[in-house]
Amino acid sequence: MWQQQSLLIRAKPRGFHLITDEIKQQLPQLQGYSVGLLHLFIQHTSASLSLNENADPTVRKDMERHFNRYVPEDAPYYEHTYEGSDDMPAHIKSALLGASISLPISQGYLALGTWQGIYLGEHRDHGGERRIIATLQGQTYLE
Repeated sequence: MWQQQSLLIRAKPRGFHLITDEIKQQLPQLQGYSVGLLHLFIQHTSASLSLNENADPTVRKDMERHFNRYVPEDAPYYEHTYEGSDDMPAHIKSALLGASISLPISQGYLALGTWQGIYLGEHRDHGGERRIIATLQGQTYLE
């Protein structure tokens, strides 16, 4: 069975945010899949999705500090500057981290590792609400 829906993630400040619970709350039909895949695609060029540490919030802070150092604002070689000093770095961070992830579903649950969670990388100072397309595929208990 295939299903697809649009998910809205409320606006978050710049940084890395654990959104696993927000995703699961908007996809109660996950419980109906015995085996499958969940593909998540963010429809924005200044935010990203990734999978990482879900327990220690300092990991998310360190990720933000690292990427801000690795991809600085106001680099003299940026030409795309008319949307603010955070915009071009946000595009680069999004390209580096990616716009999608695929996750296994097993017995009605996301088959994540003990310490894994879904991250939204918000790379703009005021990115606003983010839209993610969720595509579910697999075998349901009814099949």
